[in-house]
Amino acid sequence: MTRRAAYAAVGSLVVGLLSVLPASPAAAATGQISGLAGKCVDVAGASSANGTAVQLYDCNGTGAQQWNVGSDGTIRALGKCLDVTGNSTADGAVLQLWDCTGGANQRWVVTAARDIVSIAADKCVDVTGNNSANGTRLQIWTCTGAANQKWSAPATGGDPSPGGFVVSEAQFNEMFPGRNPFYTYSGLTAALGAYPAFAKTGGDTVQRQEAAAFLANVNHETGGLVHVVEQNTANYPHYCDWGQPYGCPAGQAAYYGRGPIQLSWNFNYKAAGDALGIDLLNNPWLVQNDAAVAWKTALWYWNTQSGPGSMTPHNAMVNQRGFGETIRSINGSLECDGRNPAQVQSRVDAYQRFVSILGTTPGANLYC
Repeated sequence: MTRRAAYAAVGSLVVGLLSVLPASPAAAATGQISGLAGKCVDVAGASSANGTAVQLYDCNGTGAQQWNVGSDGTIRALGKCLDVTGNSTADGAVLQLWDCTGGANQRWVVTAARDIVSIAADKCVDVTGNNSANGTRLQIWTCTGAANQKWSAPATGGDPSPGGFVVSEAQFNEMFPGRNPFYTYSGLTAALGAYPAFAKTGGDTVQRQEAAAFLANVNHETGGLVHVVEQNTANYPHYCDWGQPYGCPAGQAAYYGRGPIQLSWNFNYKAAGDALGIDLLNNPWLVQNDAAVAWKTALWYWNTQSGPGSMTPHNAMVNQRGFGETIRSINGSLECDGRNPAQVQSRVDAYQRFVSILGTTPGANLYC
């Protein structure tokens, strides 16, 4: 998967947790949260006492079902916060109402895919036992995508993901369930600052489509974020172009494919390193040892290189030229125009799955 030869010159969610919450969250929306069988998230007995159970109940419009969903990550009713009992992150930990403390167990992400995810546990609000009876207790559980974890909640207009990234950690984990632990979500979000236009250009749909397109191509290049380095070690000595004036100071076999886009060749390590302010020519191993550096090299290619295509993948998405043009820019000389339709289809399948997870549409021109 290391086609960059032809292109010369080419863990845990970080959220601004507050030690003290404001009296009422800014950028919030209030209303019912409905889910399984059309029933609502409800405070038992409309009681505001600490420890009151949060349950499923027929929607009735009372104050016990009016939830204030804030862009600060809190979800409140009756002046108190939705809380995971005992600060637990275990499957089956039940939800309750409690004084707002600013704790991570009171912080939530409402995703475009209609999950409500606990930031502390990276688990979803879940109806216990898939039971739609009135009074069924709500809990956190590993996100499964099942109907008993899907909710319609008021839109906040805010996004508690790091830097406003359109992909939450829960969605990232859903995309890459078998990923190598090296490829951390925190590494990705730490890298975003290197290219601030990425997944931040255009409207919400375009931003989500670009993030999905990038991750779909990354998925294909790494076998689902499994491979950190190129698997065919026999190729390693091939990626040194001695015609470059700087040569191969790290060694003849040091510039093999690494990272989410499988960066390879000495001239690409030199160009990426120069752009990022990192000496990758002399220390290419940073790409396989530092998750943030690895992600930065992938974003460097995505945002600045056109490869065998006519535009960068970033421009292809923000100018609505379609996902197919990103394939052309990454590996068009080997896959596009009928050269390898199975590989193209693999990328398209991942893209369609990822846009679904992000709650948007794929747009036109999926193929190259």
